Amino acid sequence: MSIQRKRQDASIQERSVRASISFPEEQYSVLEKIAAEHRVSLAWVVRDAVDGYLKARWPLLGLGRSPEEK
Repeated sequence: MSIQRKRQDASIQERSVRASISFPEEQYSVLEKIAAEHRVSLAWVVRDAVDGYLKARWPLLGLGRSPEEK
């Protein structure tokens, strides 16, 4: 399944909450570079990182998993 299709499926099944987060300049620059290299938004990079963190931290609770993975 393509990234675009996953985004559409997730947006249909999940509601989003907006958050404002501050980063040190160096971290922000690295995040921008990663986003540009992968041709995705900086927000997508941050969501992907949080998803990975939640999967690693609480694998048995299913946190950070998309509905297809549960």
